[in-house]
Amino acid sequence: MRRPHEPEEIGEARSEGLKPQPRQCWRAHVTVQAKGEGRFTITREDRVVLEAVEEMGPSLIARAVAWSEINSGSNNLAGLRTVAERLRPALAALGGKLESLPLDDVTTIDARGETITSPAGQCLHVQVRPDAPVQVALTGHYDTVFPADSAFQNVSQRPDSALNGPGIADMKGGISVMLGALEAFERHPLAANVGYQLLLSPDEETGSLGSAPVLAAIGKQCHVGMTYEPALSDGTLVSARKGSGNYHIVVRGRTAHAGREFAMGRNALATAARLAAALADLNGQRDELTVNIACIDGGGPLNTVPDLAVLRFNVRLPDLAAEAWMREKLSALVSAHQGDGISITVHGGISRPPKLFFPAQQNLFEDIRHVGALLDQSIEWRPSGGVCEGNNLLAQGLPGADTLGVRGGDIHSDQEFAWPESFIERASLSALILCKLASGEIDAIALRTQLEREMHAARP
Repeated sequence: MRRPHEPEEIGEARSEGLKPQPRQCWRAHVTVQAKGEGRFTITREDRVVLEAVEEMGPSLIARAVAWSEINSGSNNLAGLRTVAERLRPALAALGGKLESLPLDDVTTIDARGETITSPAGQCLHVQVRPDAPVQVALTGHYDTVFPADSAFQNVSQRPDSALNGPGIADMKGGISVMLGALEAFERHPLAANVGYQLLLSPDEETGSLGSAPVLAAIGKQCHVGMTYEPALSDGTLVSARKGSGNYHIVVRGRTAHAGREFAMGRNALATAARLAAALADLNGQRDELTVNIACIDGGGPLNTVPDLAVLRFNVRLPDLAAEAWMREKLSALVSAHQGDGISITVHGGISRPPKLFFPAQQNLFEDIRHVGALLDQSIEWRPSGGVCEGNNLLAQGLPGADTLGVRGGDIHSDQEFAWPESFIERASLSALILCKLASGEIDAIALRTQLEREMHAARP
């Protein structure tokens, strides 16, 4: 099978003499940790796949380093195009149908309260064996949070051997792991039982607003999902995730001279501030729901009553009932603050629904735990307030794990790192999961059926 053409010496140089790092203990934070004997074994056919992963270890690191050193901040369209072109050879090597999917422009609200559109880039999509009985969705993103002018542009190796670089964990390292697992899996005699759709998006870090329809379509068409956000530093997976939404509230009033005609004015900025305080007061009123007031745009000369303000905030919520509660509270607060020359328009909303840890999800994680045990990897999990494409996929009834990428940490900062030894570890884990999906030992179809039933029963 053809491999991508990144220079191997990068990975070899970076991986020489690397020492395995002691893993932190997160057991105090584990939500569910099942006990019991292992359910699976590594067959001779599985071992061929795992040996293939071992052989490609240096190249897994090499290409992730090369990709990470090309800036692809979510708004750097030129950088995104360059990374997409660098990814295409590795995707083409999978042998399926490779296509670029241009995304619709996304709308945002500027500081003047006006709606503006901006391009969202393109998704890279590969489909392999669409008629196979088991269909897997593998997703990731090639954008990062680092803008084109960021000072954080290169990958270096810390004294403790960790790789420090932009996107090395989140998630260009994860993309390399995903592709390595798929390349190795093709050596399994039961590979024909598994088809898959692979999607790499350019806008995950800004909420997947453009790629959301594509994620939804794939989520409906597959039986199980594998997403390659980084695991925690010790390999812990994320189980449940909160939902998230970004809001932009445009407040319009009436301008006036602050001295001569103050009473004639209607202060949009003061109204936005009062509304912001009322929204902040929602914190603590419902368990696990948080409202983060992020920004108020507006104001001007000190002698002028401002007639425009834009209030921006984020909401995190634990379940669908909390989403409905938040919607009602927001509507009531907007009604209470408008009128008498003040108008308020709400833009935005919940873009990633909550990802609950349904029993079907727990069953899948138990299977992953047993697979990990075969590789001497202790797989544990805990909930997170963060969100990702896994939220979008589960909303379509797709069971899945969304932290199958490298072990790392300090993402979204210039301290972002990945442990180099985790590239082989995590590619081996994914490859063996695919083997067990192909053999039917992990029953993806049954898991999807169970999850759909549980989600239907949980609807408020």
